Amino acid sequence: MALPQPVDPPSPDRTEVVVDGSGSAAVLSVLRSETARRVLVALRTDPKPLSAAADAADTSIQNARYHVERLCDAGLVEPIDEWYSRKGREMTVYAVTTDRLVIRVEPGD
Repeated sequence: MALPQPVDPPSPDRTEVVVDGSGSAAVLSVLRSETARRVLVALRTDPKPLSAAADAADTSIQNARYHVERLCDAGLVEPIDEWYSRKGREMTVYAVTTDRLVIRVEPGD
């Protein structure tokens, strides 16, 4: 069974994520990791399954899975499709959720 053709990323519902100090700890925490940033960049160019994101980020699939889960929890990445490998295994395809990430430091309430 052949892999499907690449999918276009969905049009994001939002054009930016603003990190302003309120509830932004998850975003800042996940972005502290160089590997997470490499995975995010890999998914930014076009949506891909975990194995392809791991290859593009030069890390193991297990490490990429950890960072993709954290990126999903932070709202920066989301699953958008399911593909099947040549061996018939289901693979989730991930994409970034926004066009821009804006970090703005503002005083808290």
